[in-house]
Amino acid sequence: MRRRRAEKRDVLPDPKFNSKMVSRFINVLMIQGKRSIAERIMYSTLDIVAKKANSDNALEVLQKAIDNARPLLEIKPRRVGGATYQVPIEVKSDRGTSIAMRWLRDFARDKKGKAMDEKLSNEIIESFKGQGSAVKKREDMHKMAEANKAFAHYRW
Repeated sequence: MRRRRAEKRDVLPDPKFNSKMVSRFINVLMIQGKRSIAERIMYSTLDIVAKKANSDNALEVLQKAIDNARPLLEIKPRRVGGATYQVPIEVKSDRGTSIAMRWLRDFARDKKGKAMDEKLSNEIIESFKGQGSAVKKREDMHKMAEANKAFAHYRW
């Protein structure tokens, strides 16, 4: 028997920008509970983004970058009588935002040779422009979902 669903906790807005989105991104960046380091990385990233994007509002750039990287469809494996089908399902907006933030973080971490705030700001700006690894991953995921559209009736 399955347990009940975990209730969704609401995050508090961050102190500098008073934004829940920035607070969520800081939580995604954080390793081993080191919040102050994650905050420092995030705030310096937003400063770099504002400088590079020639925008006075780095939050709008961040929001647009996350929107550009957010997947609308994903595929989940479903076993039907011995065969496993890749079933495309729609992604709720909250989960899509979380996935996009994780992708931005992971692709920034995989790059070599620079500080994390520079790598993350480059990834955010590329995503803002509709390019970059996170946007490419979203496009690949959408292509996979489109290719497996025939199995959509196996949704549960």
